[in-house]
Amino acid sequence: MSDRPRGRLGRLIVAAVAAIGLVIALVVWNMFYREGEAPYFESDEDHFLYGSIGTEAQNGVPYWIWLVLPRIFPEFLPGPGGYAALGLLSSDGHELPIGLSRVTIGVPRVAINCAFCHTTSVRTAPDAPRMLVAGGPANQTSTQGYLRFLFACASDPRFTADVILAEIARNHRLSTAERLAYRLVIIPRTRSHLLELKDRYAWTDRTPDWGPGRVDPFNPVKFRELGQAMDGTIGNSDTMPLWSAGARDGRAYHWDGLNTSLQEVVLSSAIGDGTAAGWLDRDFSRWNAAASRDRASLRRVQNYLSQRQPPKYPLAVDATLAANGAAIYKAQCVECHDAGAKRAGAVIPAEEVGTDPSRLAMWTANAATAYNAYGQGHPWKFSAFRKTNGYVAVSLDGIWLRAPYLHNGSVPTLADLLEPVGARPRRFWRGFDLFDSVRVGFVTTGAEAERSGTLYDTSRPGNGNAGHLYGTTLTPESKRALIEYLKTR
Repeated sequence: MSDRPRGRLGRLIVAAVAAIGLVIALVVWNMFYREGEAPYFESDEDHFLYGSIGTEAQNGVPYWIWLVLPRIFPEFLPGPGGYAALGLLSSDGHELPIGLSRVTIGVPRVAINCAFCHTTSVRTAPDAPRMLVAGGPANQTSTQGYLRFLFACASDPRFTADVILAEIARNHRLSTAERLAYRLVIIPRTRSHLLELKDRYAWTDRTPDWGPGRVDPFNPVKFRELGQAMDGTIGNSDTMPLWSAGARDGRAYHWDGLNTSLQEVVLSSAIGDGTAAGWLDRDFSRWNAAASRDRASLRRVQNYLSQRQPPKYPLAVDATLAANGAAIYKAQCVECHDAGAKRAGAVIPAEEVGTDPSRLAMWTANAATAYNAYGQGHPWKFSAFRKTNGYVAVSLDGIWLRAPYLHNGSVPTLADLLEPVGARPRRFWRGFDLFDSVRVGFVTTGAEAERSGTLYDTSRPGNGNAGHLYGTTLTPESKRALIEYLKTR
C-alpha cells in the first residue's frame, strides 16, 4: 500500500475525531452552559413578581428537580400543599409561585427574585378572598424554611438519579440525552451544590430562626462576598415594604440606614439574593443603554419600586375617631414619621429608641468599607454604604400592612406597640395572613395562627421587644383614636 492512501485515511480519521469532538462539545455546551433569554413581562409589576434578576446561574435549581422535590420529600415540609406550606404565594395564570423565576442555563432553572421576600398576603376576614400586595413585606413566606427544605432533600439518601428521574417521568418525558445528562451530571451536581450551600449557611443553626416574614439579609453577604470573619452576630430583621422607595433616595434605606442610594440598594440586594457580578455587568450595561432600557432587569425593578404606592386601608374607618387621632399624631409622631419633618427618614440613636441592638451590632464599619470596594473593576460601583448608630424613623405609609412591628418584627400589632414593654406579648405566632382590624396587625393567637405560623419568642437573642416607648403613656381613648387615624396613612 502506498503512503498516499494511508495519509488520506489518517486525515479522514483526524477529521472524524474532530467532528465527533465538536458535536460532543456542542451537546455539552447546549446541555450545561447555553443561556436562554429570560422571559419578558410587559408590566413592571409582573417583572417584579416573576422576572429574573440573574440568580439562576449561581443558585438556580434545575426546574424538573425543583418541581418533584415536594412529592419525594413531603416530610421535610411543615404541612401539605408543597411549596405553599412554606408560605410561597401563587397567582392564577402563572406556573411558578410569586418570587421565583425560570431561565434556561443549559437546562431550565428556578431561582428567587426580590418578590420572594416582598409580596404580602392578607385576608380581612376568615372567609374573605386573599389579597396579594406586590412590594409589601412577605409576612407569610419562610425564606429560611425554603432553604432548609432544599438542604434536607439534598442530605437525604433518596436524592438519587433513580428516585428523581422516576418521579420526573410521571409528568414529563425527558429525551434520552436529557436523562443521561440528569443521571450523570445534573442531579449529582445539584445535590453537591445544595450541600455546599448548607455548609455555607451552617452558622444560622446557631442563631434564632428567622421565621416567616424575616431574614438575616446582610450576614450571608458579609461572610461570603465581603470576606468578613464569622462573628456570631444576629441580623434577623423583619422584611420591609418597598413601596414609595423613590421618595427616600438620598436619605436612608434598610432598618439601620446603612445605605442612602436606591440604585445601590437594588444592586446589592440582587447580590444578596445570589446574582453573579458578571450578570450584573451585563444588566448594568443595558441599564445605561437607552435603546434597551426596558430590557434591563434591575432598572425595571428600581422603576417599579420608585412608583409603587402603598395599598389603601381596605375596610371602613371611623372618620370622627380618626380625626381625633390626627391631632394626637400631629402632637406625638409627626417629627419622626411625616415626610419632610425634622427627623423623618433619619437614623435615631439606639440609646434613644431603645430597640433590640443585635441588628446594629451585625453591620460593622469594616463591612461597609468592604462593600464600598466590592464593585471595583465593574461598570457599577458602591460608595454609599456606611455604619450607623441607630434605627431609621421610617415612613408610616401603609402602616396597617407592616405588622409585626419594629425592625425585628417583635411586636404583633399597633395596639401592642402603644403598650409599655411589660404589657407587650412575649410569645406569639407569626406567619398567619388574617388581619386584625381592631388592634391592627395579623392574628397571632389561636389554633389557625399556630397551624399557619411559627412561634416567636421575645426572650431569644435578637428578638427583644423593648424600646420605641413613644405613645405608651397615652390614655386608652387616645390610643384607639391614634390607631384609627393610622389606618388612613
